[in-house]
Amino acid sequence: MFRTLLLAAATAGLVAAGAAFAQEAPAGAGGTAEFLGRSGTSAGRATLTEGPGGVLFEIEISGMPPRKWVAVHIHETGACDPTTGHESAGGHFNPDRRRHGFVAADGPHAGDMSNQYVADDGILRAQIYNAMVRLDDDERGIRGRALVVHAGSDDYRTDPSGGAGDRLACAVIR
Repeated sequence: MFRTLLLAAATAGLVAAGAAFAQEAPAGAGGTAEFLGRSGTSAGRATLTEGPGGVLFEIEISGMPPRKWVAVHIHETGACDPTTGHESAGGHFNPDRRRHGFVAADGPHAGDMSNQYVADDGILRAQIYNAMVRLDDDERGIRGRALVVHAGSDDYRTDPSGGAGDRLACAVIR
């Protein structure tokens, strides 16, 4: 009897927690980003969904270097000009003025995200959750900023960009 009551209470708690997490997000809690490659042609897309404590990025980009880890970052400026190698996107989004990298003493930037692996077919498929940003917020908002994929992996410590190399693809977050 006690076990049955305990199991029922635990199940009710999980259902309540699940219902709280699954509440509908407020209007405008989604976003998209259309990637341009270095040549200026369409390279892929990201769909963004705001959750209760951050933003989920679902990304698919073609034309990436196969069988390689690459860095993905949120950059400050929502401009993706392929004629400048996407340098128009500026530096990493860093509202707290911290150092770059997950393992840096005073890091990371809000725009730092984990490296992602590109498959044999040259397509980057990723789901990344960033708890340091929001879509629409005065201080942590990323709508109108850029999402950038670099040619190399991030070392998670070298300031200002983790030594990730050239910018292969860029997308303005809408």
